[in-house]
Amino acid sequence: QVQLVESGGGLVQAGGSLRLSCAASGDTFSSYAMHWFRQAPGKEREFVSAVTRSGGNTYTATSVKGRFAISRDNAKNTVYLQMNSLKPEDTAVYYCAADNRGVRTTPTFDYWGQGTQVTVSS
Repeated sequence: QVQLVESGGGLVQAGGSLRLSCAASGDTFSSYAMHWFRQAPGKEREFVSAVTRSGGNTYTATSVKGRFAISRDNAKNTVYLQMNSLKPEDTAVYYCAADNRGVRTTPTFDYWGQGTQVTVSS
């Protein structure tokens, strides 16, 4: 099992930047593909970005491509989401998720963090 704790959310003006972190503990971090999802009020949880176990490949949703970047540091058991050029529509609770079967874009994971709120003001 793996435990996940997100941090780094907050209130930012449109056009600003934030970097989210997700610290993992428990099982071997490098065994898991890592993911970021988000959920806005009244909407379904949606895929944002993912990175493979080694960090060699990343996947990003079209809605954030070119603005968000995922990375991981297996020595620190942490995955990051760098968010630039933020827009009000990026406002959501951001969750990290882990899966030892590889990258998936549907939110059906066994391991989730508690989420961190990101609010972008216009």
